[in-house]
Amino acid sequence: MAKFDIIAATGCPTGIAHTFMAKEALEKAAAERGLTIKVETHGQVGVENELTKSEIAGAKAVVVAADKDVQAERFAGKRMVSVGVSKALSVEAAGKLIDRALAAKGDDSVAAAADVEDEVEEKESIGHIIYKHLMNGVSHMLVFVVAGGVLTAVSFLWGITSFDSTASDYNSFAAMLKIIGGIAMNLMVPVLSAYIAESIGKRPALVPGFVAGMIAIQGLPVNAETGMIDAGGAGVGFGFLGGIVGGFLAGYVILLLEKVFSKLPKNLDGLKAIFLYPLFSTAIAALVMLGISGPMAAINTAMMDFLKGLSASGAIVLGLAIGCMCAVDMGGPVNKAAYVTGTAMLTEALAAGVGTDTYNFGTNFMAAVSAACIVPPLITTFAVVVGKKYFSQEDHDAGIVNLILGCTHITEGAIPFMTKNIWPVMPIMMLGSSIASILTIMFNVHDPAPHGGFLVLPVVENGPLWVLAILIGAVVGGILFVAFKKYDFEKNQKAAPAAKPVEAPKAAAVEAPKAEAADFVKVENVFVAEDFASRDEALSFVSNQAVKAGIASDADAVMNAFLAREAEGTTGMMEGFAIPHAKSDAITEAAVIVVKDESGVTGWDTMDGAPVNVAIALLIPGAQAGTTHLKILSKVAEALMDEDFRGTVKGSTDAAEIAKTINARLV
Repeated sequence: MAKFDIIAATGCPTGIAHTFMAKEALEKAAAERGLTIKVETHGQVGVENELTKSEIAGAKAVVVAADKDVQAERFAGKRMVSVGVSKALSVEAAGKLIDRALAAKGDDSVAAAADVEDEVEEKESIGHIIYKHLMNGVSHMLVFVVAGGVLTAVSFLWGITSFDSTASDYNSFAAMLKIIGGIAMNLMVPVLSAYIAESIGKRPALVPGFVAGMIAIQGLPVNAETGMIDAGGAGVGFGFLGGIVGGFLAGYVILLLEKVFSKLPKNLDGLKAIFLYPLFSTAIAALVMLGISGPMAAINTAMMDFLKGLSASGAIVLGLAIGCMCAVDMGGPVNKAAYVTGTAMLTEALAAGVGTDTYNFGTNFMAAVSAACIVPPLITTFAVVVGKKYFSQEDHDAGIVNLILGCTHITEGAIPFMTKNIWPVMPIMMLGSSIASILTIMFNVHDPAPHGGFLVLPVVENGPLWVLAILIGAVVGGILFVAFKKYDFEKNQKAAPAAKPVEAPKAAAVEAPKAEAADFVKVENVFVAEDFASRDEALSFVSNQAVKAGIASDADAVMNAFLAREAEGTTGMMEGFAIPHAKSDAITEAAVIVVKDESGVTGWDTMDGAPVNVAIALLIPGAQAGTTHLKILSKVAEALMDEDFRGTVKGSTDAAEIAKTINARLV
């Protein structure tokens, strides 16, 4: 049985993109450190690459990057770090998590070295704990919504009233599809509640969780004649919000009962699991849920009225809110909040029936949400096709793939493009999504299916107009994205120095003293008095200097290599330092270029939020990517841990002294 230095578990609510992005980042980060790793993924198809007990026992440390329950109790006693999945989406961030996990021990020196932010994450914030439990419920719920919603929507292909045996368009098969779809949709809230509870109280919490969820959709039954509680009466459900409350209630009731029953004899453990826990937890959770049914129903009604009020304010207000929420974090918590709200309203819409105001509003809202989620990936596809020369080959390939992702309602494909330039790419994505949402509402589009993208077009009312709304949003966003990339490209071109005669550098090279093998930093490649407006301007300067110095043959290729690395995760470190690195076949020899900006380069993400004053840029030929690259990178990173080294490099204005100081650490 193979042993691994690091084991990890990743998972996001939908299990589509973030789960596997985090897996890839962790694997790359481990490889950079010469460590072996096995990553278990918790996606929509279930647990893949599952960790065995012997692998867990033999690992040095554990990294959990998940927004859902991944049974972290399996790792009890191991050195471990647990964070949300968004904290591991880049190689840089994943590497930091691995380092923290390896250092997670009761050593005062290690604790003193950890920064405050890491200590908070190590303990796992209350907010993340709540979000993780909630998303565990959402991830299990979504598949019921998708299956039920699509089957219900397909039943409408035979006619809007084809399920009604008294209608002229009745079809028995359509009626069966609607029955099946309705059953699946009705399970949405109980499943949500049960798996929120399960995330908190594990398996014993499933029973009270399911019961609390059923109460949430049925409410407190009251006899219409007597006005009193009556098992044969009818109640007012309090839906999705009630399911959330019921899930947390059931989970924490189990934790309370565990403490209450902890003093019972060990030989009664079987009795606790099969009798005491289900009996008492169900009774307590259910009674509380019935007791709060009135206020909860009022809150649920008020929330729906608020959303309908936004609609009353006009398509622009509602569409803008939906579009911005769906595009701001590309499948993250805000996006999920908008999507789950849409599915909750769709559930009520389908329950209310075709032709009702509730149906019309809910399906229109769902169509707007779907449109907003589809647009961002399509913006990138339009941009890389129309403005191909402004994008790297890697970006171009990713943009083409995003055509498929976007058309199937997978927003996450746009994340790599946004992380390279959050401003202005994020606002561009939000604008494109908002335009699509606004037009969808104005075009009176109705989507009775909660997922599937263009695959569910046959059941979308006013489907051609829906596609038009999405295309308009994608084209407007795409044009703005291309305009930004064109501006950025031309700015970098202008920053390039005028072409020099070929022979002049050769003559200078002959006269210059030959550098030692370890002298990757040459004095002429240290620039101590620069002023950069942005990270990209600094990297463009380095790229052009590399060509000027004969280190590289193509500044654009070097620049693209730098940006590709930044897209994986920022190279900004702490205390004003950054270690950008480019690996490209356009680089002819391994070298280091140092640039200093006393005023600080803003917009370059760093671990402590400080601007970058010193960038130690590594330029590596493609053939040396796994050898020289790792050697130099590791030595520079190690040197930055030395306070004297940092002080000398940051404080000196003497290029020769800086070159000598860095070279001494690269031997």
